[in-house]
Amino acid sequence: MDGAYLLAEAFGRVREAVHAAVDGLTPGQLAYRVDDDANSIAWLVWHLTRVQDDHVADVAGVEQVWTASGWADRLGLPFDRRATGYGHDSREVGAVQVESGQLLLDYHDAVHDATAAYLKGLTATDLDRVVDTSWDPPVTLGVRLVSVIADDLQHAGQAAFARGLALRAGVG
Repeated sequence: MDGAYLLAEAFGRVREAVHAAVDGLTPGQLAYRVDDDANSIAWLVWHLTRVQDDHVADVAGVEQVWTASGWADRLGLPFDRRATGYGHDSREVGAVQVESGQLLLDYHDAVHDATAAYLKGLTATDLDRVVDTSWDPPVTLGVRLVSVIADDLQHAGQAAFARGLALRAGVG
């Protein structure tokens, strides 16, 4: 089995987990935070999608879906267009308000589609290409993509947990 196929399978599981966490939620449920400093479902899904978009676009040498396809304007968040959520404080987390879960899912699906298209052309040699020399050892494309998957799955799991808490609390 080839590595690109396995990566595509893993990114597909991220997509499934994101849909399971968001499908059918109201804007209030998406904004739900366990406490004032916790991440909301909307922020978690936006952030994991932004990181995937940013990192995959970088290694692919293309513009991010966020800007190339107008998602920054459609979601209308009060951040610099380069923001991915990394380092956001509680106030910034709370600023991620969306009019519908479908809008978040549509952005995630667009990023997933761009990721899947990029992965289709990769070979084992491509996965060994060094993409970041600021680490020791330097980071290869394969390791970078696995890192994105791991981060995405953690955040999708957090969103699923928050979903369960919001539904149990009767958030509308």
